[in-house]
Amino acid sequence: MSIAVVGCGYWGKNLVRNFYQLETLSMVCDATPGGRAVAQTIAPQAQIESDFDRVLASDVLGVAIATPAETHHTLVARALRAGKDVFVEKPLALTYEQGHELVQLAQQHKRILMVGHVLEYHPAVTTLYQLVNSGELGKVHYIYSVSYTHLTLPTNREV
Repeated sequence: MSIAVVGCGYWGKNLVRNFYQLETLSMVCDATPGGRAVAQTIAPQAQIESDFDRVLASDVLGVAIATPAETHHTLVARALRAGKDVFVEKPLALTYEQGHELVQLAQQHKRILMVGHVLEYHPAVTTLYQLVNSGELGKVHYIYSVSYTHLTLPTNREV
């Protein structure tokens, strides 16, 4: 599988690094010289581009989009119409209507559309999901969580 990452900024650079280490990264596209420089450092063998049209015209199978949220709708729609599978960092779009349109486009073009969420498969989140579904916590109306990286839990407790 060949992947292009669009956006090599705050979060995109992590996608570039991971796809490069997985040997699936073919191309990185960033509109800024700084983003392209970071991409070249992280993934020296990847093709570095500034023009999204070159990504769409390429033979990459999938596009990972890590750009500012206000660009997601347009970039995802263009990638889906170009026949690319798409992974986009959250949020999918800025409105429900835009998100719904993208889901419909993916279905029409028989493409995968996936929204990233860092903690979706985190053990604490999956455990909480199981507890809620089992009814063990009663009727849950609202959940709020904060992650503390400096917090050390006692070793004699299961989380």
